[in-house]
Amino acid sequence: MVELAEEEQKKKMDKTQIPVAREEKILVLVRLRPLNEKEIAANEAADWECINDTTVLYRNTLREGSNFPSAYSFDRVYRGDCPTRQVYEDGTKEIALSVVKGINCSIFAYGQTSSGKTYTMTGITEFAVADIFDYIFQHEERAFSVKFSAIEIYNEAIRDLLSSDGTSLRLRDDPEKGTVVEKATEETLRDWNHLKELLSVCEAQRKIGETSLNER
Repeated sequence: MVELAEEEQKKKMDKTQIPVAREEKILVLVRLRPLNEKEIAANEAADWECINDTTVLYRNTLREGSNFPSAYSFDRVYRGDCPTRQVYEDGTKEIALSVVKGINCSIFAYGQTSSGKTYTMTGITEFAVADIFDYIFQHEERAFSVKFSAIEIYNEAIRDLLSSDGTSLRLRDDPEKGTVVEKATEETLRDWNHLKELLSVCEAQRKIGETSLNER
């Protein structure tokens, strides 16, 4: 989680340099994962196909007795060969940069094991934080504090990925902040390189469930 706290309330930000975020709307973006080397070697076919910028087809229904593939529409659909930079620029940059206006935002990936969540979110996190720091450096007249924390929910237990003790954390309700994770470590980021160091620590602490999909 990256939290920005503005400490200088009297100075107004230049609104022309920050995209205006959409208010109170959940955007759903779909990124198709391309076949990996093992799947290609086994002559497997992709079940999903992107037919335009907002629609995907599920072709597996044809093998289940349906006469037509099932079509699903979303706010944006990205093909398997689409780079992470494009996903960020088109789908999440506007939301990520809204935090410097004091707007809370959340970007998360959802999908089954081995679908590419970590790959996608790692890139988006790097691009977002880099843009946030670029904005901070360009607006020295304002004071910002960028804080970082990371947790993992595994088998219904909450773990602090910035701590090595492995103790399960608890949720509690805060009258001002809402639901918070009690005693989670919070680091104040110095720069982009500091974030990369912390991400390496988090990756080493993660638990990855071993399944047949992970092995693929």
